Amino acid sequence: MITLLYPEGDYAPVIPARKAEDAHAMFSQKSQVRTSKEWLPVVQEDGLVIGMSTREYCHSGSGVLHPVVHLHILDRNGRVYLQKRGMHKTCQPGKWDTAVGGHVDYGESINEALMRETEEELGFSRFNPIAIKHYIYEYGNDREMVFVFAAIGSTFTLKPNPDEIDEGRFWTPEEIDQATGKGILTPNFEQEFNEIRKILYALL
Repeated sequence: MITLLYPEGDYAPVIPARKAEDAHAMFSQKSQVRTSKEWLPVVQEDGLVIGMSTREYCHSGSGVLHPVVHLHILDRNGRVYLQKRGMHKTCQPGKWDTAVGGHVDYGESINEALMRETEEELGFSRFNPIAIKHYIYEYGNDREMVFVFAAIGSTFTLKPNPDEIDEGRFWTPEEIDQATGKGILTPNFEQEFNEIRKILYALL
């Protein structure tokens, strides 16, 4: 799995181009201080960070490639934990999705983003992530570089954050198969799970 390669000594250019002072206002030079806007790295397919952009711009149909993380959580009985996306979400509200999914913030590594998102969504931090794969996911004009991980265990304590998730529970493989193609699960989850399910179950 590739890693993100940030430019040395300075910030990547803002996409779309803005005044230089705008970029320096987003982060202090000694420490990265996030503002109210969510800034994401814009990447090439080899992981080289070539810019930074707002989340809104990345999902405006701009086509800029930006990284996200997914975590699949399985228990030792082969059940898969899924989250139900909140109805306030702009994308696929109310559908069941990968246990954890979220954007990588500018300046973060893939592992840092994975641990942050898992803590924010499920209050879960004591696990050893297993890297599965990365791939490019396109829907409409949006493009994401998806980094996929797994966590396997039977003693996980998961506490869905109501600000992020409506609910969460473990699903049997049979339940997932029965729900597939019926508008219950997100299309991204259905596609990804179908591609990696043999890898996931080989980890049990």
